[in-house]
Amino acid sequence: MATKHEQILEHIDSLSVGSKISVRGIAKALNVSEGTAYRAIKEAENQNMVSTIERVGTIRIEKKKKENIERLTFAEITKVVDGQVLGGREGLHKTLNKFVVGAMKLEAMMRYTEAGSLLIVGNRTNAHELAVKEGAAVLVTGGFDTTDKVKKLADEKKLPVISTSYDTFTVATMINRAIYDQLIKKEIVLVDDIYTTFEKASYLTTKDSVARWHELNESTHHSRYPVVDLKNRVVGMVTSKDVINKDPSLKIDKVMTKNPMTVQTRTSLTNAAHMMVWEGIELMPVVDQAQKLQGIISRQDVLKALQNLQRQPQIGETIDDLVSNQLELSEDDDQVFKLRTTVTPQMTNQLGTLSYGVFTSLITEASSRLLSKHKKGNLVVENISLLFIKPVQLESEIEIKPQLLEMGRKVAKVDVEVNHEHAVVGKALLMAQLIDR
Repeated sequence: MATKHEQILEHIDSLSVGSKISVRGIAKALNVSEGTAYRAIKEAENQNMVSTIERVGTIRIEKKKKENIERLTFAEITKVVDGQVLGGREGLHKTLNKFVVGAMKLEAMMRYTEAGSLLIVGNRTNAHELAVKEGAAVLVTGGFDTTDKVKKLADEKKLPVISTSYDTFTVATMINRAIYDQLIKKEIVLVDDIYTTFEKASYLTTKDSVARWHELNESTHHSRYPVVDLKNRVVGMVTSKDVINKDPSLKIDKVMTKNPMTVQTRTSLTNAAHMMVWEGIELMPVVDQAQKLQGIISRQDVLKALQNLQRQPQIGETIDDLVSNQLELSEDDDQVFKLRTTVTPQMTNQLGTLSYGVFTSLITEASSRLLSKHKKGNLVVENISLLFIKPVQLESEIEIKPQLLEMGRKVAKVDVEVNHEHAVVGKALLMAQLIDR
């Protein structure tokens, strides 16, 4: 039987998009305490099922599919531009298809303004009215207001009219930046993208015997299985070493490893890889908030996804991508492995010198490239000891010399020296675990 928390989440999921929910309303409807209702609503917010909008309340929203993540809701736009909602509050949960900058004649502007779009325009109330009639939301720049007629129309059509103190150019830049940030999020692979679902996964129950493990082993040729209780919650893991030489009639819960490590669907691929490498785990159960089995993820799934990720083009660039793209192999004749780069504005801190975060990224990327010459595999950093000796100014050309101190089958140590104009400006010692491809 589902817990009260799960029942509330199922209830919220069943509501139509745009429905208002409240702690008191949920508590009354499902006969639970307000504390339980509050915790479930917060969890629904974490799962992007609802959104809390200032002066409106908590609204059931459309859950974004990964491929549509670059679409922003009007509520998100309002937050991005520090806006004030003049009308049409009930439409804040809707997503916009495109935005149009209204820096043209009215007739030309209307040709581009269609239902589901956002018109960004200044103090042109006739444009505000026409846009709302066409089914578009309006973002009024320069801190201007609109007419009562437009506000009433926006309320009727449930299309937001938002006012912001920023100018049109700044607003367009801010929205573009927000979409760009969403695209970077889109590229972060989660367990949800690669795990084997519950329907396809093999598992055991606490009522099963050791003989059942042998049956599964025969049919699947795997040797590791999660163990669930009568409520489908993960309570253990069983591997071949747990059942070897054990009586086939013995119950699984007598031989299993209790309280195994688990991951959730929202766990990142990197985090899952880190756990599996560090703990030497070949297979992990994927669970929900209530520890119910959702599926499984294997070491092979993680490694395959990591390799595919390296081959995929990046849509939005992170600082790590920026650092990686600008590092070039030095062409010196001294046969020493060296990399060069120039310090760009994006790589500096507020003082105009190379930031610690970028310095760390440079060390990691240089070590990774050195190790790829010796061994095929992915590097997972265990520890970096940094020594920043001198500040490195904007537009300085720096040379990075990683030197392999020690490399085993699974562990590597790299000493890295960073030079500018033949003087040492930084040093680091990096220790990493290696995952075979």
